[in-house]
Amino acid sequence: MNVIRGLAGSLAAWFLLAGVYGGTMAQTGELPKQAAQQAAASFNRALLNPAALREKAPETFEARFTTTKGDFVIRVTRAWSPRGADRFYNLVKNGFYDGAHLFRVVPGFVVQFGLSAHPQVSAVWWNANIPDDPVRQSNRRGFVTYAKSNEPNSRTTQVFINLGDNARLDAMGFAPFGQVTEGMEVIEKLYSGYGENVTDKQGLIAQQGRAYLEKNFPRLDSIKTAVIVAPAPAKP
Repeated sequence: MNVIRGLAGSLAAWFLLAGVYGGTMAQTGELPKQAAQQAAASFNRALLNPAALREKAPETFEARFTTTKGDFVIRVTRAWSPRGADRFYNLVKNGFYDGAHLFRVVPGFVVQFGLSAHPQVSAVWWNANIPDDPVRQSNRRGFVTYAKSNEPNSRTTQVFINLGDNARLDAMGFAPFGQVTEGMEVIEKLYSGYGENVTDKQGLIAQQGRAYLEKNFPRLDSIKTAVIVAPAPAKP
């Protein structure tokens, strides 16, 4: 995903140039084979077997993200995007997002994350795609959606939070699965000074993990922990 240049030209074409299609809204770059051979780090070993993490998500659940700027909560509604909700539930429950950086922050557009802090984990999830879901909600401010490429069934682990009204993404197949219910003010404070300079570094992030971003983009904010929490009672 990338910032839209004054809405000039085709949005789809701009996303392609920006790396939206391929994994941020796109996953860009080739993942070197040696990434899977990096020394083991501290993470849930269950993450090394994506095929086994297929638990069905509750119909509604919340995930609390604790970041270097504070907390935010995403409420997921499975009916909006069942496959997306199930994948997100398993990723959060097993600690996939712990330690990961919020590497793409474009004010007024999106915050994107979902590359593991650990190269070994990125190696096995890079091509662990899930089938598409129909778009049932619009990409409005605060709604949360998977990044994907222009190929069908290309969603993996990267998601983005809409910072503005991005309804143009609806027709492109970006299906929201949740909504930020607490902490949008925290999300708005995430460091955005690198702009799009990190967007095309996804292969390097996947290959080298957290260490690459800490060395080259030290001001980026990161996720300390992400956990499943009981949903708050619905407001009357």
